[in-house]
Amino acid sequence: MNRLAGKVAIITGAASGMGLAGAQLFAKEGAKVVITDIEVDILDEKKNEIVKDGGDAIALKLDVSDPESWNKVIDKTLEQYGKIDILINNAGIHMAKGILDAELDDWNKVMAINTTGVWLGMKAVIPHLQKQGGGSIVNTSSIAAIVGGIGDAEGAAYSASKGAVRSLTKHAAQWFGKDNIRVNSVHPGAIYTGMAEKTGIKSREQMGETFKGRTPLKPYAGESSDIANAYLYLASDESKYVTGLELVVDGGWTTSS
Repeated sequence: MNRLAGKVAIITGAASGMGLAGAQLFAKEGAKVVITDIEVDILDEKKNEIVKDGGDAIALKLDVSDPESWNKVIDKTLEQYGKIDILINNAGIHMAKGILDAELDDWNKVMAINTTGVWLGMKAVIPHLQKQGGGSIVNTSSIAAIVGGIGDAEGAAYSASKGAVRSLTKHAAQWFGKDNIRVNSVHPGAIYTGMAEKTGIKSREQMGETFKGRTPLKPYAGESSDIANAYLYLASDESKYVTGLELVVDGGWTTSS
């Protein structure tokens, strides 16, 4: 408890899945949490649940691909809490289309959210972290930035976008270390979330059956809390001497690739 006491965290894509798990965990660990998403109704419901459980949170609509939307979130966060300590760039989408199947609009949509959204988030938050003497940024990449094949679930734009996040994270870690700003990336493997459930997969175990022979750790698929715990470590002062790290949470998938 209280691993994030007194800290203010903005989390994108927090209406469900890994972002929501992160928000819930951060609130339990003492952070004031700004949960953001485009799914406003669901977001408000989840914010109310966090507050009911004793957390301190506000819910704000955010289109991560829109600079003005970011500016509004920053302004409201500062108005409510007076500072920003942590940014979790979690929001992302996937489109199962390969190089020959994807159209330009498909490519641009995935890149706008998964890559441009991360850049815009850092661009909006870093000046405030500089003013206050430091902070932590965690960008969600994927094992698709490391391996191909089924690792990117047939998504060419997804793979490219997550590879860009991987490189952008290292760039930012180098350039803003002097400001005591740490920038790290998390690389999930197969994770059972609400998105997977919507495709008809009913459990983590069922999802894991697809990845037998690739992931050594049973049940061959992770859950949102596994990623939330990675976010927590990198956001907390426990990782105060860690920057530019690729924290892979994949049950060992990439060790055999």
